[in-house]
Amino acid sequence: MTSHMKFPSPYDLKAPKGAEGWEELYPYYLLFNDKIRAKEEGKFWFCDSQHWPSPFKPFDTITVEFAVKCLGQYNTRHYLIPPANGVDYRIHNGYCYMSPLAVAPENIAARVPQFMDRAGHYFQNWASLLDNWMVKVKANIADMEAIHFEPLPEVVPVEWVKDGVGLDNTYFMMESYDRAIQLLYKTWQYHFEFLNLGYAAYLDFFGFLKEQFPTIPDQAIAKMVQGVDVDLFRPDDELKKLSKLALKLGVADALKTGTADEALARVATVSGGKEWLDAWKAAQDPWFNFTSGNGFYSTDKYWIEHLDIPLGYIRDYIAKLEKGETIDRPTEKIAAERDRITAEYAELLSDELRPVFEGKLGLARAVFPYVENHNFYIEHWSMSVFWRKMRELSAILHGQGFFENADDMFFLNRQEVRDALFDYGNAWAVGGEPIGPVYWPEVIAKRKAILSTLATQPPQPALNNPPEVITEPFTIMLWGITSESIARWLDGGSDKSKLTGMAASPGIAEGRARVIRSADELNLIQDGEILVAPVTAPSWAPVFGKIKATVTDIGGMMSHAAIVCREYGLPAVTGTGNASSTIKNGQMLRVDGATGEVRIIG
Repeated sequence: MTSHMKFPSPYDLKAPKGAEGWEELYPYYLLFNDKIRAKEEGKFWFCDSQHWPSPFKPFDTITVEFAVKCLGQYNTRHYLIPPANGVDYRIHNGYCYMSPLAVAPENIAARVPQFMDRAGHYFQNWASLLDNWMVKVKANIADMEAIHFEPLPEVVPVEWVKDGVGLDNTYFMMESYDRAIQLLYKTWQYHFEFLNLGYAAYLDFFGFLKEQFPTIPDQAIAKMVQGVDVDLFRPDDELKKLSKLALKLGVADALKTGTADEALARVATVSGGKEWLDAWKAAQDPWFNFTSGNGFYSTDKYWIEHLDIPLGYIRDYIAKLEKGETIDRPTEKIAAERDRITAEYAELLSDELRPVFEGKLGLARAVFPYVENHNFYIEHWSMSVFWRKMRELSAILHGQGFFENADDMFFLNRQEVRDALFDYGNAWAVGGEPIGPVYWPEVIAKRKAILSTLATQPPQPALNNPPEVITEPFTIMLWGITSESIARWLDGGSDKSKLTGMAASPGIAEGRARVIRSADELNLIQDGEILVAPVTAPSWAPVFGKIKATVTDIGGMMSHAAIVCREYGLPAVTGTGNASSTIKNGQMLRVDGATGEVRIIG
C-alpha cells in the first residue's frame, strides 16, 4: 500500500451543494464531533454500503443503531470474544461508516477462559438453544403482529368508563408505539445471540486450515461448509414449487399476463385454479414476508404486500420450465464438490490432526446454517411486520393532516414520532388543534430535499488513514476489505478494462453487464446477463436463474451474496470497490470467480 496516500477526513469531506444541514436529521451520537476530532481522525472508517447502501431517512437509522449496538454487546459483554469488541459507527453525508474496535493485546488472555465458558456452553448445546431461539423469535413476531393502531375516537368508549379502566385511547396508542420499538430492539438482541458464534466457529476452522495448509484457497475452505439446506432459500423454493404446480394443473397461461390481482382472478376461473390458489395462499405465511431489499429500510418492498414481485419470478420460472430448462439449485453437485474437497484435505493430515480437523469442521457445519437462516427470521419476517405496523401508524398521522404523504413519518426520527403522537393525543384530549400539521410538512420537505441531494453523491469508500495491513478477520470475511482492495480504492489502477476483487464463488462466465443500483431495477435483468451492483441482497436469489455471474463493489468470502452465489452455482467476484460505477450497461464481461478477476472485453 502506498504509505503516504490516505482517504479524506470526515471533517474535510463536505456535503454536496443543497444538502447543507444534513446533520440535523440524525442524533448527536451518530455524528463526527469536532470536540473529539483528533481521536476520530485517528481511526480508519469504511463505508458499510453492503448493509446500508442508501442515505438514511431519520427513522430508518433505528436499524443501524439496534443492529450494530447489539452486535457489539455480544462480542464485548456477552461472550467476551478475546480479540474483538464491537464496531464503532457514524453517519456522514447520510451514509454509515464503521471502525472495528480491537481488544487491547494485554487484555486478550484474561478474556479467553470467560469466552470458553460462555461460548463453549452454546457450542455444546447448540441444537437445544437454537430450538429455544426459534420459539423466542416467533413469539416476538406474534407480539408485533398483535399491535394495532387506530385513529383516536370521538370519545372514550363508554365501556371503559363504566368498567373503571381509568385510561384513554392515547395511553394505548403511545404504549403500542413504545412496545413496537422495544420489540424491534428485542429482535436485534436475538439476531446476534448466535450469529457472532457462528462466524467464530467458521473462523476457527478457517485459521486451523490456514495453519496446516498456508496456500489453501479461501474458496476451498468455504466449499467445505457449503451445500446446506437453509430457510433463507425457502421463499425461492416455494416459488419454484408453485411454478411447477401451475404447469401440472394447467393454470400457467392464466398467470402470464396482467397485474397480480388480474392474474389471480383469472386463475380462480379455470380448472385446477382453486388448488393452485390454495397452495399460493399457504406459501405466503410466512415465506412471503420476504423483501427484495435487505429489510433495513422503510422503503423495502415485501412480497406479501406487493404480490406482483413473487408472481413476476413465477412467470420467469414457468418460461424456463416450458423451454425444458431446470430451475432447481444444483444441490447434489455442490454437495459432491464439498465432500470431494473435504476428503482430499483430510487425507493430507496426520492421524493426530485429522480428528481435530473433523471436530472443527463438524462444529462449523453445525453452526453455519444459522449464519443464513437468521436472515429470513430477522431481516425479512420480523422487519416485514415492524415496517408494516409503522406504516399503519404513519397513515393515521397522515389522515390527521400531519404529513402530505402516507409514509412521511419516516422522515422523523423515532423520538420525534413520539412527540408527534403526543401532540395528536394532546389536541384530542383538550379539544383543540394539533400543531403538527403546520409544523411537520415544512420540516419534511426540507429533509426530503437534503436526502435527495445526498443520494446524488456516492459515498467515499473509506475515511482517514488506512492501516498498513488489514488483519481483522471479520472485516476481511464479511466486507471483503483487504489491504489490496484499499490500495485499489486509493490509486484506482491503470488498466480500466480489468477489475479485481474477492474470488467469492468459482466458475468462469461471459455475458453482457446489467448494472443494478436498487431492487426496483431487478425486473430489467435479461437472460444471460451478468449482474453488477454495489451490493446484492441474498433475497435476489430468484433472479439467479437468469444471470450468468455476479460482480459487486463490496462483500467478502462469507458475505450473504457470496454464500448465495455458491449455493446457486454461480461465479461471483465481490469487493471490487467500483465495478458498478466503472462498468456500463451492455458491456461484455468475462468474470473469473476463481481468481477474482473481471475483464471488460467489449
